[in-house]
Amino acid sequence: MKYTRCGSQTAKGTKDNFTGDVYVDTVRQPDEQTAIGCAHVHFTPGSRTVWHTHPKGQTLYVTDGIGYVGTRKGKQEIRPGDVVYIEPNEEHWHGASPDRFMSHVAMQQADENGTVVTWGAPTTDEEYLA
Repeated sequence: MKYTRCGSQTAKGTKDNFTGDVYVDTVRQPDEQTAIGCAHVHFTPGSRTVWHTHPKGQTLYVTDGIGYVGTRKGKQEIRPGDVVYIEPNEEHWHGASPDRFMSHVAMQQADENGTVVTWGAPTTDEEYLA
C-alpha cells in the first residue's frame, strides 16, 4: 500500500497551461504500477485551461462551483455532480465561469509513451465567452 498524507501537494497551474489562477492537487501520477493520472483542480472565477488533448481521453467529475467545458463545436455549462467524458485526442478546454469558482477531479490515462496531455494554444476571451 502507498499512503500520501494530505498537504504540500497543491501547486499553482503554470501560465503556459492556464489563463488566470488555477491550483492543482495531484492525486496520482502515472508510474510503473498504473497508467492513471488524477488531480483535483481548483479554478478561480474566469480562469481556464489552454486548448489541449488527451491521447486516451479524459473524465472530469465536477465537485464544486459552476464552470464550462468547451470544444471547437461550442461549450457546455458544468455543475457539481456532472461527469464529462472527453474523447481521445478531442481538442477542448475547461474552467470556471466568470463569476464563480469551479473545481473538478480530472482523470486521464497515459499512453504507451507516458503522455497524458498535449497542451496547445490559449483559449481566447472570445472563445471562453462565446
